[in-house]
Amino acid sequence: MASGQTRREFIATTALASAGLMTGTSLAPGAAAASASSGRKRRYAIVGVGSRSQMYRDAILKTYAPHAELVGFCDLNQGRLNLARAHARRVASVDVPVFLARDFDRMVRETRPDVVIVTTKDAAHSDYIVRAMQLGCDVMTEKPLTTDEKKCRAILDAQRRTGRRCTVTFNYRYSPPRTQVKDLLMSGIIGEVLSVDFHWLLDTHHGADYFRRWHSHKANSGGLMVHKATHHFDLVNWWLSAVPVSVMATGKREFYTPKMARRLGLQSHHERCLTCPEKAQCTFHLDLSRSGSLKELYLDQEQYDGYYRDRCVFRPDIDIEDTMNVLVRYNTGVTLAYSLNAFNAWEGYRIAFNGTQGRIEHTMEENVYINGDGSVPGAIKKEGTTIRIYPLRAAAYQVPIWEAKGGHGGGDALLLDDLFLPEKPADKYLRAADHRAGAYSILTGIAANKSMVTGKAVEIAELVPRLALPDYPPMPSADSPVAMPPRA
Repeated sequence: MASGQTRREFIATTALASAGLMTGTSLAPGAAAASASSGRKRRYAIVGVGSRSQMYRDAILKTYAPHAELVGFCDLNQGRLNLARAHARRVASVDVPVFLARDFDRMVRETRPDVVIVTTKDAAHSDYIVRAMQLGCDVMTEKPLTTDEKKCRAILDAQRRTGRRCTVTFNYRYSPPRTQVKDLLMSGIIGEVLSVDFHWLLDTHHGADYFRRWHSHKANSGGLMVHKATHHFDLVNWWLSAVPVSVMATGKREFYTPKMARRLGLQSHHERCLTCPEKAQCTFHLDLSRSGSLKELYLDQEQYDGYYRDRCVFRPDIDIEDTMNVLVRYNTGVTLAYSLNAFNAWEGYRIAFNGTQGRIEHTMEENVYINGDGSVPGAIKKEGTTIRIYPLRAAAYQVPIWEAKGGHGGGDALLLDDLFLPEKPADKYLRAADHRAGAYSILTGIAANKSMVTGKAVEIAELVPRLALPDYPPMPSADSPVAMPPRA
């Protein structure tokens, strides 16, 4: 049992991890390859039916039903499986078979999906990704790809052996303002990028929620350096068309602690919000019994796996950081200074790209809140989203922001089109991400976690050697001509 892990979390993690390791007969070669020209619907199974699965579930059942078919649900919690099956019947009049985690192999053999969608706890991703590919399926996985370098190597080895496709669903790339930043960088408006300053802020609503869930233990999530920052590191990799080479980091937890609970006027930390004797005094209190779908999805299903969705954010067994600072060097020579803080007064980020011909500053503020179903949509604030260009020795100016509507800065709908439409237009930004991009995005965070312990820089190649470069669009290079700036 990992240090800091409760018995119920240990049982849940063990059940997930064992699911993908059962022996079984693979599908016939090519059985999972669905051709758009054949007219056959592409078949999908979802493993992990918590809140993150719902975007994919409803996309298949409703928006993309002419092209896609949901053939199986899999989870360790029978109660959530029952909810998923009932939902499919209600919204699409289809009866989707359900399987417990231990029956993952049987689900694949009986339902024969083309693609397995993995939306489990982060630490279990690798088990299902590897086993699905071994059984002849392609994979779509929620970020992060996995949580440590050993599991990352297992996924990469399985992909090489099987040749199956592994897609990592980075919806942030598809957000129009973030794509606009990529467009500007590709245009060469600030020349070749030399350095980046990036600061991401989580507020005390969204940020606190990581400290009450399974994410609060690194054994489950890799900490915020992996679970959350995988989005941010992937954005930088993609914005720069570059990959990390070495990482150095520091981190600490000083806000979500028993000491802070007392400084805030509470007697102490407690096990969970539901039974907290100080719930009336604590503004971090989450009432699952009055939280709509959170009650249905988690509180009502505790009897099956003992998972508490409302654990105290100040309890001592938490082992993830709430304040992190990272320095990264890239294969192109670019350097990144990055910070992540989980108890801020506002939610969003500020990033600056310093180039040979100027600077781009981009700020995005988000309306982040926890939905009744547990999702965090992240709709952007128009008044808080800016892109400003600073040419060398010339007046700065602001550019109109590309319009964004919907979840995760407008990226969700565009991502889903890319995932589920059988025919897609060419994308000059190459926003689709595979196992290579997924690996590089987590390796920065994994290296940062190691650097926090050792106090030394960590080389990416020492974690995963010979990792191929992802497909990225071309960018202005060190060989590009640079215009002489005007006289000062």
